[in-house]
Amino acid sequence: MTRDALRTVVLEELVKLAPEIDPLEVSPRTRLREDLDLDSFDFVRLITALDERLGVDVPEADYRKLETLEGCLDYLLARLPAAGAEPHPASP
Repeated sequence: MTRDALRTVVLEELVKLAPEIDPLEVSPRTRLREDLDLDSFDFVRLITALDERLGVDVPEADYRKLETLEGCLDYLLARLPAAGAEPHPASP
C-alpha cells in the first residue's frame, strides 16, 4: 500500500468519526487529538477502525506514536501485514 492510499484510509476513518473534519485541511503535522478535537474515546475508536480495516494492532503503549497524521502513517506503513496488502473496504 502506498503512503497516499494509506492517508486516504486514515482520513476516511477520521471523517466517519468526526464528519465536521475537512480532510483537505489535515496536514502531515496535524495533531489528531488536539487539532481535530478528538476526545480519547474517539481516538481509540479511530485506532480500532484502522486495526479492523488494515489488520494493524496498535498496543496502547504506542498510541503516542500516532499523535500526528504523519506519525500515524509512518507507524501503520511499518506494520502493515504482507507487503502490498489492500485495506478492507470501508463499511457503510
